[in-house]
Amino acid sequence: MKLRTLAASWAATRALMLWLLLQDGRAPLGTGGVAREVHELYARWYGVLAGGSFPAGDRLWQYPPGAGPVLLSPGLLPGLTYFEAFVALTLATDLLVTAVLARAGTRAGRSLRGAGLWTAALPLLLHIPLARYDVQVTALAVLSLLALSRSTRACGAFAALGALVKVWPALALIGTPRGRTTKEAWTSAAVAAGALLLVLAALFRDPFDFLRQQSGRGVQIESLGGTVLSFAHHAGWPGTVGYRYGAMEFTGPYVPAVAAALLALTVAALGALLLWRLRARHWTPATPYDAALAAVLLFTVTSRVISPQYLVWLIGLAAVCLTSRHTTQRPVAALVTAAAAVSALAYPVLYDDVVACSWTGSLVMLVRNGLLVTAAGLSFQRLWTATVRPAAPAGTGPAHDAHHLPAETASAP
Repeated sequence: MKLRTLAASWAATRALMLWLLLQDGRAPLGTGGVAREVHELYARWYGVLAGGSFPAGDRLWQYPPGAGPVLLSPGLLPGLTYFEAFVALTLATDLLVTAVLARAGTRAGRSLRGAGLWTAALPLLLHIPLARYDVQVTALAVLSLLALSRSTRACGAFAALGALVKVWPALALIGTPRGRTTKEAWTSAAVAAGALLLVLAALFRDPFDFLRQQSGRGVQIESLGGTVLSFAHHAGWPGTVGYRYGAMEFTGPYVPAVAAALLALTVAALGALLLWRLRARHWTPATPYDAALAAVLLFTVTSRVISPQYLVWLIGLAAVCLTSRHTTQRPVAALVTAAAAVSALAYPVLYDDVVACSWTGSLVMLVRNGLLVTAAGLSFQRLWTATVRPAAPAGTGPAHDAHHLPAETASAP
């Protein structure tokens, strides 16, 4: 893909996404209400944040304090409504991600496939990315990963900023090569996170109230556990679906057990990632990218919540992987792209069916979550196979392996 073709594709697809946003709520886009979160919720939080406080006591405020500056940023564009400014900044951030991926793809040994994937796959989520701030969060994770080869401190700082907005970008650091690279990146992340937290705590009241609200989350209907309960409903399970903590969640018998099982799976996923990091012996330029995608996939599929905008994260990380010709994640990127397309069916197109646990809604969620589970398993398996190697034969050792590492990692102690 040439840069001119990429630019034209971006312009055409984003114009289509904007048009869909204007059609929000009209057939055949299903229930609509995609833009309501910005119009009502984000705008309300903007008023609270502008008054110098986080939304304390608000059951819908479940985000780390770094989300505050993001939600205040539309105020930087006077003359526009909050909604117009939010969409404009989201589009600008989307363009930045595309440009960064394209620049990375033009370097020696790199590929423009990453920029192409981001450009083509994001519109599969219809207009949802324009009405959520996940594009901004994903941009920080993308910048973190692509900065690693040039500045480990910048890599850590971007990851920390992303983590303070929505936690998961911290996983961008899971695959940093051991030794000096990891020490510098993780130290930079800790310093940046601490500094930003101090600033936010000085400027705003109640910066940590989100922790109290987050702990009350149940099992969302679009999660893997929700899919199990949806089919259980067809088998006579008496639970119901209701609006809780800003999402449609299941309530009824066995829901706490399903939530506990998902938490146990999350702990197991963390254990698997830590074991991989201890056992990994071979890093390529793509290993940090591949590890980040595998980690976020594992934590996504084991989460009690899998909102459609979570696919924005996965598309962004898959795009970073595809900038490198060394990546092991090409088939995973294809699965993520397919999951994004099905997610648009689940919400907003067929969301009424998903909420009602109809056979159509249950099957759509089975396909979407089945694709994500397959992608997570395949991603981790390919990461493990490529990096965890048997003991080196006699006559070779760490020095032999270091000779074959990329320049930016071979010097790490």
